[in-house]
Amino acid sequence: MTPRRPLALLFDLDDTLWPIGPVIAAAELGWHAWLAERAPGAAAFGVAELRARRMALLQRRPELVADLYHLRRVALQQVFAETGDDPAHIDGAMAHFHTLRNAVTPFADVLPALPLLQGMLRLGVITNGNADLEVIGLNHHFEYALASAKFGRAKPDPAIFLEACAAMGVAPADAVYVGDDLRLDVQGAQGAGLRAVWMNRGGGDAHLAAGVQPDAICATFDELLAWVREQMRH
Repeated sequence: MTPRRPLALLFDLDDTLWPIGPVIAAAELGWHAWLAERAPGAAAFGVAELRARRMALLQRRPELVADLYHLRRVALQQVFAETGDDPAHIDGAMAHFHTLRNAVTPFADVLPALPLLQGMLRLGVITNGNADLEVIGLNHHFEYALASAKFGRAKPDPAIFLEACAAMGVAPADAVYVGDDLRLDVQGAQGAGLRAVWMNRGGGDAHLAAGVQPDAICATFDELLAWVREQMRH
């Protein structure tokens, strides 16, 4: 059966619209330097140990996966309680990390393609991360954005995909999700009844080993644009 012509295209953000690894690495270093000036006890733990503490907290409280900022805050509160650092600095620490975390640079093919996609389809966002599209300057491309921190449940839970479709007034079968993660994005979206495009910038066939069959595989936004144009001919 020929797929229906899509009405909405929804996106993952981190590692789909921009590379996130270098941004987070730089943000962690900048955040630690900020702490060293104001909370030396906490900063004595080092970047790696603070990260390990967050991961240990996540093991104890897996529900925090839906809001990684809150995970970071709770872990920092625990560290401050141990070290005796002034908890008045916690808000400032979180605000500083927010600034650093949003210092992203979109992949070169993203900015030219978004207006073209916007001209064909309604665009939205579903993310497990904490990127701020307004700060980044891309919010005008998307009519709707849903973050797991706001919704309370994270991808691949089908509920977050269904909530976004309902909010946009689009049936899941009329929506396409684009993301880089085979489990969270592709399987998650397909499990909720959406079609899913795997943004596979690195190449390779990891989807075969994972037993996942995306509805399409694109290495660039130019390829995504071509695929969407083909769907719109149906």
